[in-house]
Amino acid sequence: NTPIKVSVTPISSTAETIKQSIYFVDKDKKLDLLTHILQNNISESVLVFSRTKHGADKIAKKLQSSKISAEAIHGNKSQNARQNALNNFKSGKTRILVATDIAARGIDIDELKYVVNYELSDVAETYVHRIGRTGRAGSEGSSISFVDGLDLLNLRDTEKLIGMKIPVVKDHPFHTDNLVVEKR
Repeated sequence: NTPIKVSVTPISSTAETIKQSIYFVDKDKKLDLLTHILQNNISESVLVFSRTKHGADKIAKKLQSSKISAEAIHGNKSQNARQNALNNFKSGKTRILVATDIAARGIDIDELKYVVNYELSDVAETYVHRIGRTGRAGSEGSSISFVDGLDLLNLRDTEKLIGMKIPVVKDHPFHTDNLVVEKR
């Protein structure tokens, strides 16, 4: 007599409060682009996603060498080290947290405005999970994804999954229109 309807948003949907953008960039210029954006466009905390543990460490070290406070969080770090990195990020002591997908599962950071996909995942659904770290509880957020030749197929699969074309930002010093699909 008193039915209740319960529904779950499908994994293929992204929050409307998240502004999504794509930056086309050659693979060897991604670190330079990330540093440029963090020094010139974004002053807030940023969660950066890397495909690999080694990549997460490399990105964090490069940012540190550019005087940007950053820490990496991934499965090769102890639980204590991961918790310390997360606490430093949440408290503002560390501005940039570079994470792999496994380490980022369950991370809930209040009022996180920016997520950067340094590389797109091979699994399109992961994109939805990654950018879902921002734009929570009705807050606005931004997702920036770097796309090189290796990521072009992943971009196509991601856009097909979410049912939209993600806008491309060309107004940056490392933009390229000459990407060619590369095989892994």
